[in-house]
Amino acid sequence: QVQLVESGGGLVQAGGSLRLSCALSGRTASSYAVGWFRQAPGKEREFVAAIRRSADSAAYGSSVRGRFAVSRDQAKNTVYLQMNRLKPEDTAFYYCAADREGISTDYRLLKIWGQGTLVTVSA
Repeated sequence: QVQLVESGGGLVQAGGSLRLSCALSGRTASSYAVGWFRQAPGKEREFVAAIRRSADSAAYGSSVRGRFAVSRDQAKNTVYLQMNRLKPEDTAFYYCAADREGISTDYRLLKIWGQGTLVTVSA
């Protein structure tokens, strides 16, 4: 089973950018679709973006579409989330998740998760 480790979180001013990384380990890492979710304090986990294992298609949540971009480097077994024009409401823990069959927007259907990385956007 694949394991996931997120990195790249931090503090940024509104309007700035950050790039998160999700490193996948395991012999079959390239056969997993990967998604990004976020969870702010007191709120439910929210779908952010997902990319197929072939990297030929991506999907985005409505609150980030046009500002965030997901990509993957198969050689490095890493999935990236480029976050631009950040807003204070983007503040949350960001998690990546993996699934062989694809990423559901319902986080409760996913079983493989990283530990999360905190993104804080100041006004």
